[in-house]
Amino acid sequence: MRKLIAHNFVTLDGVAVIENVIGTIVELRDTPEVLDGFFARVAEEDAMLLGRVTYQEWAEHWPTSTSQPFADHINGVPKYVASRTLESAPWAAGDDAVVIGGDLVAEVTALKQQPGGNIGVHGSPTLVEALLHADLLDELWLEVYPVIAGTGARLFKEGSGPKRLELADSKIASNGVVILSYRSRS
Repeated sequence: MRKLIAHNFVTLDGVAVIENVIGTIVELRDTPEVLDGFFARVAEEDAMLLGRVTYQEWAEHWPTSTSQPFADHINGVPKYVASRTLESAPWAAGDDAVVIGGDLVAEVTALKQQPGGNIGVHGSPTLVEALLHADLLDELWLEVYPVIAGTGARLFKEGSGPKRLELADSKIASNGVVILSYRSRS
């Protein structure tokens, strides 16, 4: 069965939607210590699952981006978008994304059972939380940035039930970025 692996950035105060500190995070991320490991993990993916908000932001940016190698990756792999509101998901570079609009658990389970490599979930904090609590997420890779955002959407919202994960790997970059890999215990 294919693995479903989430990639997320968070600040020290748990913020995952990082608009107000994006400049600092881009600066801290732009090092081989952080990017080499990320790109090695992304190279193992042959499909991508996005939430609606991330899809809408990325569909405007990545088809014309020259930020390599991620632009070639995202533009070249099949993309799936979890959304209850979208009927289509156009992607200007390559094939359009496929909308998963029905039963998230059933559709993602079927996707994981197809032959292929890992399926990456990038950004999409609401989707990541739903996948984690539905026991569909195999790994959660976090890049924790030594920044306090102060405000912004958190990766995990208050009120969701507890979930225990197992630390699979960790690395501390010389600039203070902590890279953590957790596996589902279910």
